[in-house]
Amino acid sequence: MIDIRAIPAVVNLVILCIVSAVSAKAELTGLELSRQIARDATKPTESWPLPSAGPVALDNQTIVYIGEDLRNGGILGVGAGVREAARSIGWKVYFFDIGSRDEFRESVFSEAFSKRPDGIILGGMDGVANAVFLNRFEEAGIPVVGWHVAPFPGPVAGTPIQVNVTTDSLEVARTAAHYVIADSEGEAKVILFTDSRFAIALKKSSTMQEIIGACEKCTVLETLDIELDEVAQQVPQAVEKLLNKYGERWHYSLGINDLYFDYFVTPLVMNGYQPDGAPLSISAGDGSPSAFLRIQNDSYQKATVPEPLLFHGWQLIDELNRLLQKHPPSGYISPPHIVTKDNIWPKHDHLNLFDPENGYRNSYLRSWGKGSKQ
Repeated sequence: MIDIRAIPAVVNLVILCIVSAVSAKAELTGLELSRQIARDATKPTESWPLPSAGPVALDNQTIVYIGEDLRNGGILGVGAGVREAARSIGWKVYFFDIGSRDEFRESVFSEAFSKRPDGIILGGMDGVANAVFLNRFEEAGIPVVGWHVAPFPGPVAGTPIQVNVTTDSLEVARTAAHYVIADSEGEAKVILFTDSRFAIALKKSSTMQEIIGACEKCTVLETLDIELDEVAQQVPQAVEKLLNKYGERWHYSLGINDLYFDYFVTPLVMNGYQPDGAPLSISAGDGSPSAFLRIQNDSYQKATVPEPLLFHGWQLIDELNRLLQKHPPSGYISPPHIVTKDNIWPKHDHLNLFDPENGYRNSYLRSWGKGSKQ
């Protein structure tokens, strides 16, 4: 556990602001509460809080980034942020890809260790399941941080992972559910999509079901359990059956991931459904380039709650810099943000990723003693 007294004053201020905001929302109920949460989550990201300043950057560090599968857009996007941040302070980064192949796992970790890194970043893998491969790093005093290596931010119990960088997945689920209630004026009829293999996926879908269920005139029509690696095979047929079963009663789809909605388009088109009409799709966490294209073109997806992948890459470098100098972690958690057609950004040059505009790059560069970008 991190002693709250060790967290910098700026973070304490952010915590106080969050507590105040939560207290204000607690006075609202029903549809008004959902409207307020939706308004807050769709505000411009210039108002996002910045991480607290850490120590000046060390020179000439070598780190390794081990991705569970670099074909995954999230893991790849975070890796791009890591590379960008490391280059800005002169650190060397080696990238390794397990490719979700268990037979390669041990050899990849062994090769990464052979680089004699000063720090290690894990991308998108189960921290507890991979803890056995981290023993040699821990014994060598090499700090370990990760992205999406556990359901919640912070240290990962039972592992050497001192920081897990991620948004709060349950806050993301709550935000998505309240957005649907607000968008429907409190009358949403919803089908949920989840993957029961993952505890956090079930927690997200059950959280959304609970919130939708508490809305007096809303209804959860059904929850479908479809494995994420089976969506291409199962989702088109599932959508056909749901359209035949519910027809116009199906207003919204809430998924734990944008991937489900990649395979909605064909059956909806073939059944004559308009791209900007019901059923409207909202993802509680992901933010894939294909989802952004659908949202931008008002084509079979209404919204998503994306991860700030590049920002998270910079945060991972900052967390390592703190740990290497025996400073406590920053304690920073990025807030949920809903991307819709009304607030989607102009296309950037970096993989069409969600990139908050709160000046985090310059903030980190100043903190690291590297000036700022012009």
